[in-house]
Amino acid sequence: MNNTARSIPDFQLDLRGTPCPINFVRTKLRLEQMAQGALLEVWLDAGEPIEQVPDSLTMAGYQVEQIEERTGFFALQVRHPVEGSKG
Repeated sequence: MNNTARSIPDFQLDLRGTPCPINFVRTKLRLEQMAQGALLEVWLDAGEPIEQVPDSLTMAGYQVEQIEERTGFFALQVRHPVEGSKG
């Protein structure tokens, strides 16, 4: 049995070809529209986007759950935080 930890995202956002910081801004805006606890999968280019966006999201209080390298891009899974769920 293959038990992978991949979650099924609630939403996808294809930001391939989108420069920094526009890709972070669009990701953050999409997350703000989502319900608490919802999972967003963002497609980002290699280089600056995948280096910058996950760190920026973490600093903004979002939970980056997974970064997966795919053919020609990266898939980043980030979850909208649930209020009051801090340890």
